[in-house]
Amino acid sequence: MRDSAREGLAWDDNGLGPEPRWTRDPDVRAVRRVCQRHLGIAEDASDDRLDVLLHADGAFNKLYRARSPQGHFMMRVSLPVDPRHKTLGEAATLELVRRTTDIPVPDVVAFDASRANEIGYEWLLMSTVPGTPVYYRWRKMSMAQKETLTARVADFHAQLLRCGRSGEGFRGIGTLGTGLGAENAAPEPGPIVSSFLFTGQRYHFPIPRGPFSSSHDWLRAQLNVILREHTTALAEAKNDDDREYAETALRVARKLLRILHKVFPAIVHPPERTVVWHDDLSLRHIMVDSNGTVTGVIGWECASALPRWVASQVPEFLRGAVREAKPDRDRYTDVDKGDASGSDDLDDSLDNEGKTELYWIHLMEYEQTQLRKLYAARMWQLRPEWDVEVDEGALKVDFLGAVSRCGSGFYLRRIEQWVDAVERKEYLPLMEVLRVGIPKERATKTTAKPAAALTLVSRLS
Repeated sequence: MRDSAREGLAWDDNGLGPEPRWTRDPDVRAVRRVCQRHLGIAEDASDDRLDVLLHADGAFNKLYRARSPQGHFMMRVSLPVDPRHKTLGEAATLELVRRTTDIPVPDVVAFDASRANEIGYEWLLMSTVPGTPVYYRWRKMSMAQKETLTARVADFHAQLLRCGRSGEGFRGIGTLGTGLGAENAAPEPGPIVSSFLFTGQRYHFPIPRGPFSSSHDWLRAQLNVILREHTTALAEAKNDDDREYAETALRVARKLLRILHKVFPAIVHPPERTVVWHDDLSLRHIMVDSNGTVTGVIGWECASALPRWVASQVPEFLRGAVREAKPDRDRYTDVDKGDASGSDDLDDSLDNEGKTELYWIHLMEYEQTQLRKLYAARMWQLRPEWDVEVDEGALKVDFLGAVSRCGSGFYLRRIEQWVDAVERKEYLPLMEVLRVGIPKERATKTTAKPAAALTLVSRLS
């Protein structure tokens, strides 16, 4: 079936789910002409006046680097995964963050949220953020540098929590600038841009897209996507394995739906308070200079105004298993310097310094454990009620994590264990259950719970 709303986009099944594919690559000559026009460079300018080259391929875009006497710029040409909304949302969010915080983000030069242009795809032209993704420098940085970076990110987070109407965020859940008349108004939450909702055929499901008034409505929409997707999969199952997988996903989604209203109020008026949340603040999206100082934050494509409890999480780069003891380097296997230690992923070419990859994994877990403490302490300095916010958000964050993983089809049995525990009025951290499960002998025993989580779980009667 031809998807006229998303011309130029196809989806392939890679075995783990739909994967986007370009049916027609952008013409770099058209990209160059658009850059010329918006950078004020004559059409007959030579290549030394404007050099445009493909820089990188993202999940949903191609990034072109444009070098000119006016400076260096990036043009992101995007697949129409969520036509208009993704480009409008990114442009509005970048402008708001640039104007109301000191977070270093790209300046938006120009954009076109339609495909009715000579490139034939949506595009956004922005300034280049200096520096290198900290991912490539992390292993060489001192712990003091990492602590400084983490504290700086906490400062950024605190600013985002105040970003919006009169320093109090927004009302309603959605992506900024995607509503009707958004181009001519101050940004407000509109339809939400989320890979959960736009991947593959999900884009065409007749479900609400936002803005949502409450966490309940937002999460219910996601659960309805799962139910619809796996109901179809069950009807089309070709073998017992496919049938069992669809039945398990449906069972888990229905259990989550059953407790949804007990964790999140169904009616919220006025709409729930929300804040700008960067949902992919990984080491690849934090730019640093040679001293490890933050020079920019990128990757705002799907940033949205989300419930305040979502923002009680640590950023992506600090998430990992707890490891209190620093790994002893001498206890790990030596490998050839530069050897990927059996990994098939050689794209990143990180220096292993002659140690097996397991050492670096354990070291990262140790560093994340220590840096999470520093992050929490810094947030508490900036927001004295931070500990309460984190405590009150714990069960809600885990519920969101369970829905997200159920939607991707991973850890279904252990998510079911977690839901069953919540229904028994036990609070077990989701990540702990995903890692080790719940032994049968422990399934009926109570576990220490945060006070706020106890309050929420006590409603599950």
